[in-house]
Amino acid sequence: MGIKDGSSTLPPWFMGSCGEYHKGDIIMVGVPMDFTCSFRPGTRFGPSKVREVSYGIEEFSFYQKKSLEDKSFFDGGDLDLPIGDVEGSLEIIGSASREIFQDHKKTIFIGGEHLISFPVIRAAHQIYGDDLCVLQFDAHGDLREEYLGKKNSHATVIRRLTDFMKRENIYQFGIRSGTQEEFLYGEEKGNFYPFHVFEPLKKVLENLKERPLYITLDIDVLDPAFANGTGTPEPGGISSTEIFDALLLLKNFNIIGFDLVEISPPYDHSDRTAVLGAKIIREMLLLM
Repeated sequence: MGIKDGSSTLPPWFMGSCGEYHKGDIIMVGVPMDFTCSFRPGTRFGPSKVREVSYGIEEFSFYQKKSLEDKSFFDGGDLDLPIGDVEGSLEIIGSASREIFQDHKKTIFIGGEHLISFPVIRAAHQIYGDDLCVLQFDAHGDLREEYLGKKNSHATVIRRLTDFMKRENIYQFGIRSGTQEEFLYGEEKGNFYPFHVFEPLKKVLENLKERPLYITLDIDVLDPAFANGTGTPEPGGISSTEIFDALLLLKNFNIIGFDLVEISPPYDHSDRTAVLGAKIIREMLLLM
């Protein structure tokens, strides 16, 4: 697999990464997978682009008055996935995730399409059990039971979580697109907060205290004006300022894992989406 020794790594590393797995409190992994993308593929190039542009931002955060120089994290590189093999890829992702969580480390995964979150969160649930809460920031509910005849898809990923964890432990923010069935399922069955992120998150913080939290952030939760480099852009989203403000609400919470998905560099020649992604990851590293 190459996570512990870095043998699968495609350079460059994310800025500030230490050189050895055992020294990292947080392990970063790239997942170059876009096999079930339903509109425009290209997210497989997300991890390498985010790493590349990370060297264009500072290690110091004005938001938190902290620097990556004071953090110990290891960028283990990209997983080597069998192209086109969805089930085989999910197994590889799950195996890497379990290894990290069993070593009592926290993790950041860089996608890749949103389906990569499924095996990572399943591995986290195997360790943390029903105490685990998942926070999803996304334009789409991803609550379909199946898409194009397939149960495993980036359009079904959150529904798949309900196969093994309680629906009430899943919180969805910023959702503004989906089928009528998804909308009704979200409203009736769970913690479903369409359109906005900061205010609804602020209202539920009390429910999240002392709980292990996994955060999955689809870049399309932001309006395409701020993040146009994604496969399924959805107008009407939040600003980059709101996503930073929202994430900073989780300071001092027990964040055990995070993934950033659906950055698709071919659709953003300015790289501003990837730069935004790198800055989000910097803030999450400092929050965890």
